[in-house]
Amino acid sequence: MPQGSKILIVEDEMLISMEIKQKLHSMGYDVVGQVITGESAIQKAGEEKPDLILMDIRLKGEMDGITAAKKIMELYDIPIIFLTAHSDKATLERAIAISPSGYLLKPFKGRELMTNIEMSLHKHRIKQKVREEIHPDTLSALGKKIDAI
Repeated sequence: MPQGSKILIVEDEMLISMEIKQKLHSMGYDVVGQVITGESAIQKAGEEKPDLILMDIRLKGEMDGITAAKKIMELYDIPIIFLTAHSDKATLERAIAISPSGYLLKPFKGRELMTNIEMSLHKHRIKQKVREEIHPDTLSALGKKIDAI
């Protein structure tokens, strides 16, 4: 288990954010920041380059967590796990559309959080390895075949 993985917390309720930070520290993770808006999440992700982001969907400010997550994934290729109290169909469909690494409903247990984090980090490392090993020409041809489907 990769101890010391860097995690950014994006949660607008400070009590919840502090509780998550405490859980993460006790599990051996390094919290590189706690922010409350989508805009600050994008900025902090660029500055800190965390290994993973825990993102609430409902945030303070103009931008919600799904919009921020989409932008972060496009810019920095960082895996994101949504942490939310919202499981309505519309929210779930919007979240699924951007392919997050996970989706945890609040309240969640520490074990669920750790399992989701480790699975997300593992999947992301495998994706990166595959990207590095595939020759650019093969990737381009494969992309065209996939687009044709």
